[in-house]
Amino acid sequence: MASAVRLAACLRSLLALAALAVFAAAAPAAAQLRVDITRGNIQPLPIAIPPFVGASGAADQLSQNVSGVVTADLKRSGLFAPLDPAGFVDKVVPPSATPNFVNWRPLNAQALVSGSVTTMPDGRLMAEYRLWDIFSGQQLTGQQFFANPANWRRIAHIIADSIYERLTGEKGYFDTRIAFVDETGPKSQRVKRLAIMDQDGANVRYLTDGRDLVLTPRFSPSRQEITYASLSGQQWHVYLLNIESGQRELIGNFPNMAFSPRFSPDGQQIVFSLQQGGNANIYRMDLRTRQLTRLTESPSIDTAPSFSPDGSRIVFESDRGGQQQLYIMGAAGGGAQRISFGSGRYGTPVWSPRGDVIAFTKQEGGQFKIGVMRPDGSGERVLTEGYHNEGPTWAPNGRVLMFFRDEGAGPQIWSVDLTGYNEQRVPTPSFASDPAWSPLLN
Repeated sequence: MASAVRLAACLRSLLALAALAVFAAAAPAAAQLRVDITRGNIQPLPIAIPPFVGASGAADQLSQNVSGVVTADLKRSGLFAPLDPAGFVDKVVPPSATPNFVNWRPLNAQALVSGSVTTMPDGRLMAEYRLWDIFSGQQLTGQQFFANPANWRRIAHIIADSIYERLTGEKGYFDTRIAFVDETGPKSQRVKRLAIMDQDGANVRYLTDGRDLVLTPRFSPSRQEITYASLSGQQWHVYLLNIESGQRELIGNFPNMAFSPRFSPDGQQIVFSLQQGGNANIYRMDLRTRQLTRLTESPSIDTAPSFSPDGSRIVFESDRGGQQQLYIMGAAGGGAQRISFGSGRYGTPVWSPRGDVIAFTKQEGGQFKIGVMRPDGSGERVLTEGYHNEGPTWAPNGRVLMFFRDEGAGPQIWSVDLTGYNEQRVPTPSFASDPAWSPLLN
């Protein structure tokens, strides 16, 4: 029986997006098709994604757009290798019909996606897809959606997430957004605006007008809100911005610099650092009461705090040992212990949503490296390095990182997966820095 599932609306423009039917369950155990994402240098899974069927029974522009985004999402993950449609014997495959698997097996495709996109009499789109195991001839999963036509890209991302989850066993990350700092103008007079886009670089929207300097946007894990630092004149401010309503709320005016505001896992607190004379210390603020609590008491520079996923600990960077290194303390402060002991300087630590590793930036030998280590400091690995790499941020499933790289002309956003093998640039309208990855929207 089809089961009704309602997906929550996250934007004002989003109207009645809902997953209304889940068709078949998993194939028998003997026919399980699964991508093993626990190994490095993963061999991508060959998958066939014909253009989705339109209202006429053939592929029209909208149906091709949806299947095109699904294809691009899966390919960009590095775990899937979509096949060239030019080699398909069956150019379209309606989801209402069982595919002719004989025509797909010679292509070495292991999975097949069939789908359709049609317009209902009330103006809504109906999108449907099914995922097939080609060699067992079994349907693995399928869904049907109704949505406002303006949200066709979200439908495509949700379909890609569903396929990713069914074939890897882990949540996807395609139905997400990236907040970032858009940079335009000459290098000495950059205009920096807070902006937001889909994780693939589409649907860019500007959230500030560029009159004030903005830094370090960070998403709330529980709501569609961003916290960020802003410099107006000589005064630093920390703001909360509701993406859905556009309402901005001032958290505090700080006479000294406020660095790197970041949310607690429940979204009720933020941590950041305040500069006082030649040093900086870390503070926690309760967003309900606005009570400020000092967490470090050090004659050094303590900054860039990040909560563990369970909220019990905080990782941060400090030069208290004479050089910039990473430390972990309890969420109430005190008792900090150093976890980085390699050569070079470590900074901008960010705890993975999975809790298993901490991402960081490492400056060594004239290079800026993005790496990960376990919370006890073991297992350090460099994922990518370059002239200037900085600002790692995690996908909500903890499998992919974004960061920004500046090779001289200006910063650009890049992504790399946890294996370090799938590095690629994320398109933006102009230069871009300080990316922050949202939770899943649905």
